[in-house]
Amino acid sequence: MRRAVSVILTIVAISLFVSLAEAKEFKLLNDESVPGARGKINVDKDKNGNYRLKVEVEHLAKPTGLTPPKQAYVVWVQTRSKEPSAIGQLRINDNLKGTLEATAPGAADQFDVFITAEDSPNTQVPGGPRLLRATVAE
Repeated sequence: MRRAVSVILTIVAISLFVSLAEAKEFKLLNDESVPGARGKINVDKDKNGNYRLKVEVEHLAKPTGLTPPKQAYVVWVQTRSKEPSAIGQLRINDNLKGTLEATAPGAADQFDVFITAEDSPNTQVPGGPRLLRATVAE
């Protein structure tokens, strides 16, 4: 019985190590309009070949505090051959930090991820400058 538990724990540990080893981190580059903002994206693939993205930012003002005020930060994904697609709203807390976990189709080996400040979190087209951005490449 102890041997079986030991084998199971070993398999779980190896699986966890392999999934962590596959994740890649990309630094978000900030626009000059948000000089103090910084962030990163952790990217890995799920069993279906889709990308799992974890976007983390800090020192980013709440969108309602911008001039002019906006309602939301929206995270976008864009491949070279397609229009940008919104993958979610990035919510900023009172410590000026935000996190978004989302999934994006895994059809491209390279794509851009960027964040814009928008008048509506449901917008279908980015309307503002790319405040933070990164190119994700496998």
